[in-house]
Amino acid sequence: MEKAERPLIEFRNVKKTYKVGDTLVHALNGIDLKLMPGEICCIVGTSGSGKSTLLNVSAGLERVSSGEIIVSGRHIEKLSESNLILFRQKYVGFIFQSFNLMPYYTAVENVAFPLAFRGINKQKREKKAKELLCEVGLETHLNHKPTQLSGGQQQRVGIARALVTNPNIIFADEPTGNLDSVTSREVMELICGIVRKQGKTLIMVTHDKQMAEYGDKVITLIDGKIV
Repeated sequence: MEKAERPLIEFRNVKKTYKVGDTLVHALNGIDLKLMPGEICCIVGTSGSGKSTLLNVSAGLERVSSGEIIVSGRHIEKLSESNLILFRQKYVGFIFQSFNLMPYYTAVENVAFPLAFRGINKQKREKKAKELLCEVGLETHLNHKPTQLSGGQQQRVGIARALVTNPNIIFADEPTGNLDSVTSREVMELICGIVRKQGKTLIMVTHDKQMAEYGDKVITLIDGKIV
């Protein structure tokens, strides 16, 4: 008998509560979820539904109030802050709505930057960055700075940067939120195409139902619960 594939990410009764003044806000209210390796999961919901909180606790950027999050067999809710940083450097890539590029760096320098933390020399870092920028269609813009790029081109740099450390999991927070509808589709097709080709797992937060159509699994959140 074949052994069943183990989930890459598993949430067990995950809760996250914030205190706002004297009021308790239940951002996540008992999340149970399994995501398999290579799956594209879209998390949808209105503002305040808990989407970004779910993304943040998955990546170890925020601590859960209770429950378990198991990623690649590791209980990340039990990791120390320093081990969480190492976990993110090893397993995780991020794509942001606002691109988060360093303004005085070229496209190559922005993409190569995460590799500096791994002690990889400049020549190898830049070689890898150039390969990925070519893969996302920016071979003619390697030395452009963010202000010289359109929004869609900046997000392509962001995608290359998320992939440069060869992470298992890509987290994308409203990756098309600042783009027009045509560019949004181009960027989503690019992200999903590369993720599928490389066998990565993608977890994406979006308020745009059309963008969610790209997912293998769509999770709808209302008031911190999966509906």
